[in-house]
Amino acid sequence: MDRTFSALADPTRRHVLLRLMDEPGLSVSELARPHSLKLPGLMKHLDVLSDAGLITRTKTGRTVSVHLSVEPMREAMAWLHRYERLWTVSLDRLVALVEEDGDR
Repeated sequence: MDRTFSALADPTRRHVLLRLMDEPGLSVSELARPHSLKLPGLMKHLDVLSDAGLITRTKTGRTVSVHLSVEPMREAMAWLHRYERLWTVSLDRLVALVEEDGDR
């Protein structure tokens, strides 16, 4: 999970994941087009995403296609969900405090 959150910390990698969600199976060159990165720079980002298990790559001939892997994201969401109660309780207390102050 550390690798997942570390990979998600970079905006370029998050953008790659969003593109793959909308356009599964894009080639590496197609993913590189909208970025100001050269192909070796993008490949480093893809390596980080791959090491985190967030993407898989398949090679057909000379074309490498990239696909999302959802399991690491599910694990991260489950972890975050366990802590949701903490901020929900705090927000509920804040609302109650504001409403109580407004009644005065």
